[in-house]
Amino acid sequence: MKKLGLLLLICGIATVGLALTRSQPEAKFDKTVHDFGSIKEELGAVTTMFEFTNVGSSPLIIQRVSASCGCTTPSYPREPILPGKKGAISVKYSTVARPGSFNKTIAVYTNVPDTVYVLTIKGNVIPKRQ
Repeated sequence: MKKLGLLLLICGIATVGLALTRSQPEAKFDKTVHDFGSIKEELGAVTTMFEFTNVGSSPLIIQRVSASCGCTTPSYPREPILPGKKGAISVKYSTVARPGSFNKTIAVYTNVPDTVYVLTIKGNVIPKRQ
C-alpha cells in the first residue's frame, strides 16, 4: 500500500511539473537577420524592425536587449507580450565615420528559460566623398 501511495505521489509531481513547463512564453521572430545592403554614410543612421509573436502560453517579458557595439541602438517593448500577441524590437545603426562592411548582433534576454534570442544586422557603408 505504501508503494502505491508513493507511486501516485511521484506521478502527481511529474504531472504538475509537466504542466508548468508547458505554460511558458516563446518568441517566434519573423526574421533574425536584416541586411541593409549598401548604404551611404551621409544617411547618419538606418533602422530596421524585428517583429515577433509570443507563440507560448504565458506572457513574454523582455528583460533586456544588448548590442555588440555602441554604434547599434536597440529599443524594445517594456510591457509583457501576451500569448498570441505581436511585438517588435527596433534596431538603429549609426553610419557616421563607419565606412565598410559591418555585421552586428543584438542579444534579447527574456523570461523564456535558458534562451537568448540573437538578432543580426549587416551591410556595407559607402564612405562620403571628400
